[in-house]
Amino acid sequence: MDLVLLAVIAIGLSLAMSIAWATQRATGLSGWIDTIWSLAVGIGGIAAALFADGSFDRRVVVLLIIGTWAVRLGSHIGLRTRGSGEDPRYKKLIEEWGDSSTWRLFLFLQIQAVAAFVLVLAVYLAASNRAPFPRFIDALSLLVAVVALAGEAISDRQLARFRKSPEAKTDICENGLWRYSRHPNYFFEWLFWCCWPLFAVSFSAWSWLSLLAPLLMYWLLVHVSGIPPLEEHMLRSRGLKFRALQARVNAFFPGPRKSDSSYQGKQP
Repeated sequence: MDLVLLAVIAIGLSLAMSIAWATQRATGLSGWIDTIWSLAVGIGGIAAALFADGSFDRRVVVLLIIGTWAVRLGSHIGLRTRGSGEDPRYKKLIEEWGDSSTWRLFLFLQIQAVAAFVLVLAVYLAASNRAPFPRFIDALSLLVAVVALAGEAISDRQLARFRKSPEAKTDICENGLWRYSRHPNYFFEWLFWCCWPLFAVSFSAWSWLSLLAPLLMYWLLVHVSGIPPLEEHMLRSRGLKFRALQARVNAFFPGPRKSDSSYQGKQP
């Protein structure tokens, strides 16, 4: 394991999130934080793939996958931020922090840099795998990555289309993949990080650290900065409509829709 390379990447991620903090302070738009974070993870992953000691073919595939993810997600969030207002999740945090919001936001973003490093580490371990390439499990890894990238792109496109419709002012998106999960974009984002342990797994004990990436992403999306604050915002803005949606549609993993009767039966 190249500790010098990983240290340089860690410092770069910290600097990137410092730039994200300065950008948010200057523009008042927290969406740029996630844009910069996505691009920083992508650049860190590309650097890891370039300088890892795995086979050339493996490193090229890893570089293309993480690069595609970063460009798609970063450009999507950037375009959304440019055409909208403040992110409600960050807005609520900043309001709660009050006068201490400046330094607390900076610290919060440095914690995001640590999370980004865990993700980049998984990419590095995948690119460092010296096993012959391609193996069957590498093909499976590539399939997972492609399905995840396509699923998240489709989910984002369906939500963007809904937001442009007149119904978006009062209703909730249940079109396409959003009929089977309240957050299909989050599900496919988590699924994407599941591909890296498959690429990385080998006889090296270090390779198992790659499991931290999907575990961390699941915890963040489902329990910390993803679903909880977003659903709290949706409950404030949509009330009973969103409670009814919670009763009939899974929060994260796509699955069959439930009948509204289970929710209606609980009404006084």
